[in-house]
Amino acid sequence: MKLLGKPFDARHPENLRQVRRRIGVAFQGGALLSSLTVGENIRLPLRHHARLDESTMAVMTRMKLEMVNLPGTENLMPAQLSGGMVKRAALARALIMDPALMFFDEPSAGLDPVTSAELDELILRLRETTGTTIVVVTHELESTFSIADRITMLGGGKVLMSGSVDEVRNSSDPQIQNLLNRRPNREQPDPDAYLRRLTGS
Repeated sequence: MKLLGKPFDARHPENLRQVRRRIGVAFQGGALLSSLTVGENIRLPLRHHARLDESTMAVMTRMKLEMVNLPGTENLMPAQLSGGMVKRAALARALIMDPALMFFDEPSAGLDPVTSAELDELILRLRETTGTTIVVVTHELESTFSIADRITMLGGGKVLMSGSVDEVRNSSDPQIQNLLNRRPNREQPDPDAYLRRLTGS
């Protein structure tokens, strides 16, 4: 198997470490450590994976905070940040190692529409300026259509479709159209299967 263009085998710890250095993850709730300042949170991957002096790490931290529109916040505590600021600080930490691949877990969850739109613009700008491949897991369809090149729709524990924005919008699959248009599925249950489930037979 290949990941990021190189052979990958998770059974080999060094192989796994090398790949992890090239991947950034922005968690849904931010996952900032409450006992550390914003700057200390962002520097954590550098302390773990790189051998850099304090002044270099401080400059890198300020650079990433500038990228996510949070200048001058490195000495604040996470509790002093708004929800949108926490998301952006978490993004700065995910970017600190200049990853080739970025994962976002529900980036717009819990944010107001204006802040969500600002975060979408930030994701697009980062993709254009850094060339990073970005994978976003989200239930926010408006955000999905705003930032995606390709969309993979999941339902019932399986992949329903993978394609461009237009291909997904124009899909003839009723389940996909139900997802896009917020309609309930109206499949009729099989009475015999229902009885078997109830009786355990």
